[in-house]
Amino acid sequence: MPTVAFHTLGCKVNHYETEAIWQLFKQAGYERKDFESHADVYVINTCTVTNTGDKKSRQVIRRAVRRNPDAVVCVTGCYAQTSPAEVMAIPGVDIVIGTQDRGKILEYIEQFKQQRQPINGVRNIMKTRVYEELDVPAFTDRTRASLKIQEGCNNFCTFCIIPWARGLMRSRDPKEVIRQAQQLVDAGYKEIVLTGIHTGGYGEDMKDYNFAMLLRDIDEQVKGLKRLRISSIEASQITDEVIAVLKQSDKIVRHLHIPLQSGSNTVLKRMRRKYTTEFFAERLARLREVFPDLAVTSDVIVGFPGETEEEFMETYEFIREQRFSELHVFPYSKRTGTPAARMPDQVEEEIKNERVHRLIALSDQLAKEYASKFEGQVLEIIPEEPYKEDLTSGLYVGYTDNYLKVKFPATEEMVGKLVKVKITKAGYPYNEGEFVRVIDDVHENIRLSS
Repeated sequence: MPTVAFHTLGCKVNHYETEAIWQLFKQAGYERKDFESHADVYVINTCTVTNTGDKKSRQVIRRAVRRNPDAVVCVTGCYAQTSPAEVMAIPGVDIVIGTQDRGKILEYIEQFKQQRQPINGVRNIMKTRVYEELDVPAFTDRTRASLKIQEGCNNFCTFCIIPWARGLMRSRDPKEVIRQAQQLVDAGYKEIVLTGIHTGGYGEDMKDYNFAMLLRDIDEQVKGLKRLRISSIEASQITDEVIAVLKQSDKIVRHLHIPLQSGSNTVLKRMRRKYTTEFFAERLARLREVFPDLAVTSDVIVGFPGETEEEFMETYEFIREQRFSELHVFPYSKRTGTPAARMPDQVEEEIKNERVHRLIALSDQLAKEYASKFEGQVLEIIPEEPYKEDLTSGLYVGYTDNYLKVKFPATEEMVGKLVKVKITKAGYPYNEGEFVRVIDDVHENIRLSS
């Protein structure tokens, strides 16, 4: 039986696509091996979001070549798409495919075995206008399933290389989304996370269909789904129509990840983000009228070229006022080939790091404040895995619908099920809870029908 091993760098979309590529190998009779072991084929799914992403991708490719010099080494993903010549130049790389045509990977392997000539299967991504269907009926992770609904992005923010790696916005056929969502629920997943390169942009390339309609259709048509999460959505995509759908749904969770990037209008302009802080604040206020307890997490880039102390403080104050429940803070890193990398007034590393620490301290404080509102409440959690920091404790970790990370006593059988847990002590990064009961579908149905 031929064997294949995978290594995925980068984002959730890449992880999703690796699972999809594995399905193709599985159907062709391959056995999946650990990446550190000896395999006939190695597939490296690369990342290019930062220069470090490129470097890590190259290191992993070389590792595969060393592990088995006779193996077929296939490189795919964003770095392969933007720099195919660089990837082809690494000794031992046999096949390069970008962020499309993944369905051809097995044909290319056969072709390579016959001709023993390296294959560059990368095409111009900017010409692609159709969403590439990749099916993922199940995941290695058994508690929540990702469902990719769109590809590409039309925004061209000045710090970002992704449109060049992923192409322009294209949405998946809604019927396919519904079909796959149902398939995942039937496979036992209670929670589905809608994901993509610019997830909330879904439908921008369609005539009579949009993201709000997709949310409504999933909510109404997918039988047995307990939780629906949106991996990320831009402020401009939170339309009144989307808010109306969130309001009437009992499946869409009380958590939104809305990337801010900066809380200073002058910096947002240099980033070529398409909103102001006033607009962002107005959307949050509108959301909170409907969901007073909504968790809003966000991404922030610190030390963007030209960021002054005043501009940084605008960001700091904005975040404090808006009470985000958790932040992902990134020091700006130069991405070769983007306009921001060529901007004057690059900020010194020490200043960046010092600002990052100030924001992380604020984020920790806001996270604790948000969590403390739920002390003593009973919330629903899907246990995911044992508490890694003390495996003898009998504690498991999972997330509430509003994205609080909770550790509480549980058993292996509860993993992937929906359970009720009382939050006994708020904290960060973990809240502590006590187990109340497993929510049994049968009982729920009896109660509903009686």
